[in-house]
Amino acid sequence: MPKAQQTPASVLNSLMEEYQLNPLSLSKQIGLSYPSVRNIVTGKSAISVPTALRLAKFFGQAPSFWTDLQLQADMQKASTDKELQNALKEIPKAKKPAAPVKVKPEGKNAKTDTLAGKRKKAAKVPGAKKAKK
Repeated sequence: MPKAQQTPASVLNSLMEEYQLNPLSLSKQIGLSYPSVRNIVTGKSAISVPTALRLAKFFGQAPSFWTDLQLQADMQKASTDKELQNALKEIPKAKKPAAPVKVKPEGKNAKTDTLAGKRKKAAKVPGAKKAKK
């Protein structure tokens, strides 16, 4: 039997019960509007990063506690979205291009057959002009 997923709303409701808070008193304590807190508590609104920071400060957790809860809830909701699942089936997997083939000069003058090698060779010849960079 799968474990019931904790949602941001269910966790917040539990904490509010534990601390004997209601949405109005919580909204005043954390400086968030009453409608915003009520919508989070009822599951109608997601917890934003600024709200996660406020809740974390108030209840003494890391902000990532709230953002991770929200992310899990969002992923769960997206995984059951049939339209999204159909769209995902149509997206191909990215393929890396083949590595370019490097051609190395052959022969006993292989090091001097490149442009840089020719410049070095020319610099060694007496009376040769230096190549400009």
